[in-house]
Amino acid sequence: MSNSAAQHILSIYQRHAQTFAEQRSQSLFEQRWLEKFTSLLPDAGSIVDVGCGNGQPIAGWFIHQGFQLTGVDGASAMLERARQQFPAQRWIQQDMRKLSLGETFDGLLAWDSFFHLTHEDQRSMFDRFAEHSHVGSALMFTSGTDHGIAMGQFAGEPLFHASLAPDEYRALLANHGFGVIDMIQEDPHCAGHTVWLAQRAR
Repeated sequence: MSNSAAQHILSIYQRHAQTFAEQRSQSLFEQRWLEKFTSLLPDAGSIVDVGCGNGQPIAGWFIHQGFQLTGVDGASAMLERARQQFPAQRWIQQDMRKLSLGETFDGLLAWDSFFHLTHEDQRSMFDRFAEHSHVGSALMFTSGTDHGIAMGQFAGEPLFHASLAPDEYRALLANHGFGVIDMIQEDPHCAGHTVWLAQRAR
């Protein structure tokens, strides 16, 4: 499947925001990883959730834990739902590939969002992560298990996913000053997600 399918991701989520809200698990199977992530942050620290969707359940969990949450998503229909649920937080419409907020955060999250980018766009995202982090910042994202492209389906439409190889992710993290804190492939305690947790050391 051509990388052109990746260009339709935002359109799919924009048109099917209601379906996403209905189908997205609210069980917080991610909580163990969210707790690992926030253990690296200061109390009431700042978090940018890149590809935050409608804010549930992950952004909502951060907010209830007392963190200062900035949610970024390219689909306005998703953000409108987030604003309705959490009007006191900051929600910004921006394509993550062009992320430019002019500030750094204690934590950066790209959960089930970053993996919708092409290989080249994923490589470029590490510049964006570095730009929005400082020494001590935590970064967590999900990926595939090896280099490749996988097509899923959502609301009857093809849904693009891609991944780099683990060694390339490690190299990109290291080249941008991040050290890997933890990484589990297809974590059986997290619905089979492959999760990376890193922290910026320089």
